[in-house]
Amino acid sequence: MKWQGRKRSSNIQDRRGSGGGMFRRSSGTGGSGFRIPTGGRAGGGMGIGMIVIVLIVGAVLGINPMSLLDGSLGTGTSGQGSVSRPLPDAGEDDLADFVAVVVQDTEDLWTEVFVENGMTYEPAAVVLFTGTDRSACGLADARTGPFYCPGDQNVYIDLSFYETLRSQFGAPGDFAQAYVIAHEIGHHVQNLVGVLPEYSQAIQSMSEADANAYSVRIELQADCYAGIWASYVGEENLLEDGDIAEAINAAEQIGDDAIQRRTQGVVIPKTFTHGTSAQRQDWFERGYSSGNVGTCDTFSGTI
Repeated sequence: MKWQGRKRSSNIQDRRGSGGGMFRRSSGTGGSGFRIPTGGRAGGGMGIGMIVIVLIVGAVLGINPMSLLDGSLGTGTSGQGSVSRPLPDAGEDDLADFVAVVVQDTEDLWTEVFVENGMTYEPAAVVLFTGTDRSACGLADARTGPFYCPGDQNVYIDLSFYETLRSQFGAPGDFAQAYVIAHEIGHHVQNLVGVLPEYSQAIQSMSEADANAYSVRIELQADCYAGIWASYVGEENLLEDGDIAEAINAAEQIGDDAIQRRTQGVVIPKTFTHGTSAQRQDWFERGYSSGNVGTCDTFSGTI
């Protein structure tokens, strides 16, 4: 991906090395669901359809998102995260620069899409931390992988995760890393529609298996949104040879079935929360091939 020397997002909070803490989830986010009229981005057909929000964590490592709804990822009292400092100057920290450039690209895309649909896109903050940090959803821990917290509208990521992605998951490459960021921003897009309370209420009467199945559909939509972002980046002539293959390989390596087979030697479909390798690849490719958010309806029919 062509990212060096390009504009960086200003919505990056650098908390690395500042020492976070443990934190209990605050009260839930309000909101309701609605349909956005289908529109089109010039040359790309970037209409946006029904978007659904859920509180998601550990999109790559397979952490069950239900654990955030009951606050079980964190303990202690509510409060603010650790202190942020300015991002290092461009060129001083390549990995931080890379994240900031990718986030800027997501902001450019979603700002355009929201404007076309009579809405205003409010960017998420992306928090870089080391080890642990506080979030409104509980403890941000490097072991959980990157996640989005709708309670404070932040994406949390310990950059050491990217080494884990390469060495333990067999998903190297800068575009694999970018795919992870675009997926988490996809959850923010879902959040801005404001239907988390509907989801939270719905799962109260669901079995664990049904709630997991609901979670899979939401995760696959975020994968499709990541594909939309990849399509946008391609139209901006920022892709390099092998980029899309890196993202598709990452989607394969982080499917629920692949993770379960790798970590426990047995696959248990009813416990899936993010989708199989084939599903994650399929929905990413749908978004990338179409460039149209209207193709990302994972809530109708089979997935």
